[in-house]
Amino acid sequence: MPTTTVTPLVASLFDYLALSDAVADVLRARKAGEAFAPERLAVPVPGGVLLCMPAADGAIAVVKTITVHPGNRERPVIQGEVTVLEAGTGERLGSLDGPTVTARRTAAVSLLAARRLAREPGGPLVIIGSGVQARGHAAAFWQGLGVREIVLCGRDVARLDAAAKELAALGVTVTVTADPAERDRLTARAGLVVTATTSPEPVLADNVRDDVFVAAVGSFTPQAAELPASLVERASLFVDDMAAAKVEAGDYLRAGVDWRRVTPLEDVLDGAPSRPAGPIVFKSVGHALFDLAAARQAFSSRR
Repeated sequence: MPTTTVTPLVASLFDYLALSDAVADVLRARKAGEAFAPERLAVPVPGGVLLCMPAADGAIAVVKTITVHPGNRERPVIQGEVTVLEAGTGERLGSLDGPTVTARRTAAVSLLAARRLAREPGGPLVIIGSGVQARGHAAAFWQGLGVREIVLCGRDVARLDAAAKELAALGVTVTVTADPAERDRLTARAGLVVTATTSPEPVLADNVRDDVFVAAVGSFTPQAAELPASLVERASLFVDDMAAAKVEAGDYLRAGVDWRRVTPLEDVLDGAPSRPAGPIVFKSVGHALFDLAAARQAFSSRR
């Protein structure tokens, strides 16, 4: 049987609200013992890492295989694919582009967290970064929260302008700045902040509002932290997956957090929104369950 490629499926993954609902459904399914995913396998390769992430529920199974090379400039940082199977027969239903799935499901997870946790979901939104994750989060928060004041901050003017042009083609309007002082001024007044970089050291100053929502999505190793320890220490802390965060969330590990202070996203999905006092930090390191959610969304007509 011919394999269905990513081409006709990408559009369905741009519905960030629906995708964030799919993420919530998968998290509920795991809690009920109906969806499963082991910790991801990470294999060092020259200049980066090879990641393998399987997951399954009663209908669909996925295996994502990607490489992450932070030093890439002339080619994508993230490359790879997601193979989607019918769980009951093993039939290959198709494949999804790995970077597309990673960007959109990660942004959908952050959107879900902001919907449940952010006290000022209307923004302004400041995104530190200009790559795929930055663009995905701008589109997700524009669509899912109705944010209209969005600024992308980075070091490379050409990359920032390219990101703004790409977002404009999707109907998302952003402004950009490469000035670190302007970045710090903007984050000090923002209601929403996203850090989406590969920096091993903090890129966000601890000058944020007391009611800010921060989604830290760029780093995924214990050695790297986009957030300063002082912000982590005074914030209410949440994660996309507790087991993975204890191994990979450098933002929390380097700050020496007491994990009893940290709440997994699945624990705040239902009931009244959970919006504690003080800054709210949501740390995302990624998980195969979210790739499963993207596959559910992309192949919904087959379920």
